[in-house]
Amino acid sequence: MNLLEVSGLHSGYGKIEILKGLKLNVPAGKIVSLIGSNGAGKTTFLMTISGIVRARKGTLLFDGKPIEKLPADQIVKLGITQVPEGRRIFQRLTVEENLDLGAYTRCDKEWQKDREELLSLFPILKTRLKGLAGNLSGGEQQMLAMARALMARPKLLLLDEPSLGLAPKMVETVFSFIRRINERGITILLVEQNAWKALELAHYAYVIESGKIHLEGAGCELLANPLVKSSYLGE
Repeated sequence: MNLLEVSGLHSGYGKIEILKGLKLNVPAGKIVSLIGSNGAGKTTFLMTISGIVRARKGTLLFDGKPIEKLPADQIVKLGITQVPEGRRIFQRLTVEENLDLGAYTRCDKEWQKDREELLSLFPILKTRLKGLAGNLSGGEQQMLAMARALMARPKLLLLDEPSLGLAPKMVETVFSFIRRINERGITILLVEQNAWKALELAHYAYVIESGKIHLEGAGCELLANPLVKSSYLGE
């Protein structure tokens, strides 16, 4: 079953159209990666799903319901959260305050229990809980951004360039956490410049060029694709 179905999607900024009829599916419970060069439309796509950039044409079905006309806060309440490129944590707030803000759309009383579970998943954050988020390392900030997004109890987690600016060892750590998040039953749509890691992790993947899907297939299949190797893997 597909959790997200995208068909004929057009969106952009002002007079500039970035997405030009994009079509893809995200099966429930899977990791789907989207790779492509800078300017291909990856971030615009995530922002359109989130409702931050308005879809001009086409359909976005989430859990069978159209969301392309909904505001961003309603989309979060339905079960989609995004970890933006550059993390964008609240640096002058504590780690704890950042986490609590991630639950701002929730009305249930389970959010504090969820916070404790997430601190078990990301133990380094527990040791920094009362400290300012701005004092965390880049990798720790990425963990905080993911944990903050998970506080909303999403069905679909959108990750935009989670390895950006991180040391190689920390990249491995972050991707390990992404796999563990997926193992908790959360569907993930991953946009990532590190094509090798993105395809290695993905159950299914797409290559976007100039706002359209150019190639698709299982992650392992695209890793072996000669065009992908030459264009995105440096082989």
